[in-house]
Amino acid sequence: MTTPPTVDVHAHLLLPDVEALVEGLPGLAEAKALDARRNGPAALAVNGPMVRERIPLLIDVTARLAAMDAQGVDVQLVSPSPSHYHYWTDEETAEKLYRLANEATAAHCSAAPGRLRGLGLVPLQHPHLLTAALGHALEQGLAGVEISSHAPGRELSDPAYEPFWTRAEETGALVFLHPFGCTLDERLDRWYLSNTVGQPTENAVALSHLIFSGVLDRHPGLKVIAAHGGGYLPTHIGRSDHAWTTRSDAGAGCAHLPSSYLRHLYFDSLVHDPSVLRELVRVAGPDRVLLGSDFPFDMGTRDPVGALRAARLPEADFDAVRGGNAAALLSLGVTP
Repeated sequence: MTTPPTVDVHAHLLLPDVEALVEGLPGLAEAKALDARRNGPAALAVNGPMVRERIPLLIDVTARLAAMDAQGVDVQLVSPSPSHYHYWTDEETAEKLYRLANEATAAHCSAAPGRLRGLGLVPLQHPHLLTAALGHALEQGLAGVEISSHAPGRELSDPAYEPFWTRAEETGALVFLHPFGCTLDERLDRWYLSNTVGQPTENAVALSHLIFSGVLDRHPGLKVIAAHGGGYLPTHIGRSDHAWTTRSDAGAGCAHLPSSYLRHLYFDSLVHDPSVLRELVRVAGPDRVLLGSDFPFDMGTRDPVGALRAARLPEADFDAVRGGNAAALLSLGVTP
C-alpha cells in the first residue's frame, strides 16, 4: 500500500520584479483604474492591508513551508498572483514579463524542490507569443502555465489560440485557469461581489467557451485545471445540456453533451461548501478534483484538508482528491 502526498494545486506567489517592470508604463494607470471600478472603494480598502500582511507567505520560502507544515500540505503547485497577468502590455514588455515571471517562479520553487512545483505565465493578449512563452516555462522546469478566463477582445475559444492548445496538449503541460477581473464591471463594485460572484461567473464562461467551441474535442489530451471548482458551471451544467439537446445553435460547436466534458477537465476543491464539493466530485468524477486552498489569500481556506474532510467522501475518493490525482498529474512519487 502507498499513500499519496497531500498536494495543494492552488497556491500563489508575489513577484515584485514583475511589478517593477511595468511601473510607469503607458497603460498601467488605465488598468489600475479599471480594476478600481470593478472592485469599488470598499473592497480596495480591505485588499491592501490583507495582501500586505500576507507578503511573507507570498515571497518567503521558509514562511511558506512553515505554513504548509501547519496545514498538513506536503507539496504546493505555486502560481503567480493573477495580478501579474498585465494583459494590457505591448509585445516587447509582454515577452520580458513572462520570462521574468517564469524564471522568478522557478527560482522560488528551486529553494524547496521536493515540496514546491511551479506554473508560469503566458501573454494571452498576444496569441502568437504563447507557444514560445509556454516553451520557456517548461524549460525552467515549471509544470505548465496559469491563464485568465479571457484577454481583452478574445475568449478562450478564439481560433488564434489553437497553436497554444496544440502545444500544451503535445507537451502535457498543465494549464491552470484562474480568472482575474470580471467583465460585469461596476455591477459588482459593492460587497466584494467582484470576487464572490465575478470569479465563479468568469470560470463558467471560460469553461463554456472551451466546451461549446469544440476546443476539448480537438484537444482531448489537454490538462486544464479550473480554479474555484470551475465556478457555477459544474453545478448548473444541466442547463447547458438542455440547450445542447434542444437548440441547433447551442449544439453546433461540440460533438458531445456538455456535461460529458467535465470528466475531461480538472477542478480544484475550493468551493467553500461541503455539499457543493460532493456534487463537484459526482459530476466530474473523483479522479478529476484536486485539493486547492488559494494560499494565502483571504478568499481561500487555511485548512484545505479539513474542508475536504467535511465533504465526507468515501476514503478512496478523499485520498484521490487530497493528493493522489495531483501526484499523478505532477509525476510525484508516493511514500509507503
